[in-house]
Amino acid sequence: MDFDKIEKILGDEPKFRKKQVKQLVFCDLIGNWNEATTLPEPLRKILNEKCLLEIETQNIISQDSATMKALITLEDGLKIESVLMRHGSRNTVCVSSQVGCPLECIFCATGQMGFKRNLDKWEIVDQVLFFARHLKNLPSCDDGRITNIVFMGMGEPFLNYENVIGAIRILNDKEGFNLGARHFSISTVGITEGIKKLADEKLEVNLAISLHAPNDELRSKMMPVNKKYSIEKILSAVEEYIKETRRRVMFEYIMIKDINDSDDCARELAELAKRKLFFVNLIAYNPTGIYKRSAPSRIKKFRQILENEGVAVTQRWRFGQNIKAACGQLAARSLKSQ
Repeated sequence: MDFDKIEKILGDEPKFRKKQVKQLVFCDLIGNWNEATTLPEPLRKILNEKCLLEIETQNIISQDSATMKALITLEDGLKIESVLMRHGSRNTVCVSSQVGCPLECIFCATGQMGFKRNLDKWEIVDQVLFFARHLKNLPSCDDGRITNIVFMGMGEPFLNYENVIGAIRILNDKEGFNLGARHFSISTVGITEGIKKLADEKLEVNLAISLHAPNDELRSKMMPVNKKYSIEKILSAVEEYIKETRRRVMFEYIMIKDINDSDDCARELAELAKRKLFFVNLIAYNPTGIYKRSAPSRIKKFRQILENEGVAVTQRWRFGQNIKAACGQLAARSLKSQ
């Protein structure tokens, strides 16, 4: 769905038509123009011919029904993955910003499949609309609204900055989808130019840094991008971001057995994270066939060291492991042959 195209079609229509159509797409969440019975039939026919609303997907739902992964086919035949995670009253969509990823992080399945292209803003928005329609049609769902959107899927959001921010503004629009800015989170490996741009946006979205190692030597082995964006550069950019926005910043840390989960790593991480408005989110690694996750007892000890040093720590809920929809696992088999 490309609303820019829709607006061009509506060019000769009465002025109220744009607002009416926006309501149908973003609030009523129609999936086909035939559902738009408030529109004239000739207009519905044109829209069906030129601006289809249907989103082609293959879906997998977890055993507990809390997680759903969608493999979405784009207009050019390329595919991306998105995930819906339901927990209590929260309905969180994890969206992709690129087809593949160019960064080659060793622990990430997406990073191992290579990079195809950036998504445009409407391809990002479609991922959210797909799950919003799904929730709306669930008879057992008391609250069918998406409550949170996280840019933690395939790709590096700040390497597709304009489209990511464009999608957020569309979904934040009070006359449309109307999701508050504080319900968006962007996760970056530390593209400092993007961090600086975000500070100037005056958007109260949440920033997360994929850190995953407490020193440059280890981080460069795990994440080659660290050779360009060192920990020192990232922390400097984050400090400036906090100074400008006064917003907390999350540092994500995937716990990988015998790689970055030692007591020494915890103590090094504590030295980095003992700063105002920093907090660490520990994530149990979801194996992609190369590495193993840290044992629960090891994660507990690691967390204790951080907390004893005065670091604010959270621990991510584990979603979608049995459907390979968890952190680092978003890479469909069909993508590898594209």
